Amino acid sequence: MCEDTAAVVIDNGAYTAKLGLSCHDDPQIMPNCIMKAKAERRRAFIGSQIDECRDASGLFYILCFQKGYLLNWDIQKTVWDYIFSSEGSGISLEDRNVLVTEPQLNFPSIQEAMVEIIFEEYHCSGIHKSTTADLAAFNYCTDSEETPLQSLNCLVVDVGYSFTHIVPFVCGKKLLKGIRRIDVGGKVLTNHLKELISYRHLNVMDESYVVNQIKEDVCFVSENFANEMLCHTDKRKRDEIIMEYVLPDFTSVKRGYVRKRDATHNCLVDDSDQQSLRLCNERFTVPELLFHPTDVGIKQVGIPEAVIDALKECPVYTHHELLRNILVIGGSSLFAGFIPRLKAEIRALAADDLEVSIIFPEDPIAYGWYGGKELALSDGFKDILLKREEYEENGYSACNEK
Repeated sequence: MCEDTAAVVIDNGAYTAKLGLSCHDDPQIMPNCIMKAKAERRRAFIGSQIDECRDASGLFYILCFQKGYLLNWDIQKTVWDYIFSSEGSGISLEDRNVLVTEPQLNFPSIQEAMVEIIFEEYHCSGIHKSTTADLAAFNYCTDSEETPLQSLNCLVVDVGYSFTHIVPFVCGKKLLKGIRRIDVGGKVLTNHLKELISYRHLNVMDESYVVNQIKEDVCFVSENFANEMLCHTDKRKRDEIIMEYVLPDFTSVKRGYVRKRDATHNCLVDDSDQQSLRLCNERFTVPELLFHPTDVGIKQVGIPEAVIDALKECPVYTHHELLRNILVIGGSSLFAGFIPRLKAEIRALAADDLEVSIIFPEDPIAYGWYGGKELALSDGFKDILLKREEYEENGYSACNEK
């Protein structure tokens, strides 16, 4: 496909925006926020400009999304202006068709504002709104070529930044009454880890950027939580779990790292004079919130129970196929041990005669974008677009008809 006529696919997440043309092989991934650093107070870092920041300590985030919904339009407009400039992605929306994502069960006022801004400010020729889960299901259907879209039965578990959504698809259509939302995602996990480290070690309440890296580098989901907690009474177990994380000083060490172990003596090697944190049960108690949100006072069930609850809203004859096609996406699903634990807990809750199978793509973060790319290349894409002429004639109401 010619680049001049290719559609723009934007998976507009609360933490990162994944974007690219439908003729591109892979998306560009950029932070979907504005950041300010203590060391450079006069400058705001927009999107991927954070790579130019020399000292990311005390980095302050100004987010477009609040509690999972796009509410701060001034910030989003600033980020999009950068992303769609030659300095950002180099992709312009002008006179192009645009496929953009939004959260599940999004508020109508937010949907209307998004369509208005993209048409009025960026002068695109057509727009189609979707959700990341819809695009992931479409991509999954495209990957398994023997399954036509009309007969697709799958459960999409989207473990994102603000929320975790469970979305059932029955016969190729999203079952709205079966959608479940848990108010736990990457943001809650990072904030909980900040509180634990600040209480036990040193104050890192202003260090979201660094703590997020710590979470990504050392946290894992325990296969047996009670067994892992024996690390407080069993020295051998403690030695297996404990890790020393060297903090960045942003002069000689730009990114933190895990200190190496001496394999012969099974002890930590002190190879630098850098400040470090010794982490033990924080490594697995933080991701445990995905399974037990009540640990931090969120009165909701964990992901396995939510999957079973969503299943109850689906026709009984689809349960067998839905449990065999559980598709897990989202950045917070990347914890080591997450998929085996999720499968084991769903298996324990599901009926004995039903098989449980989880599909985990190689790139769960950008999987929805790839689905958007496939949709933008499909023959029927132009039929579901809201054209600029229709919008100018009928306003946002034309979008509802689509």
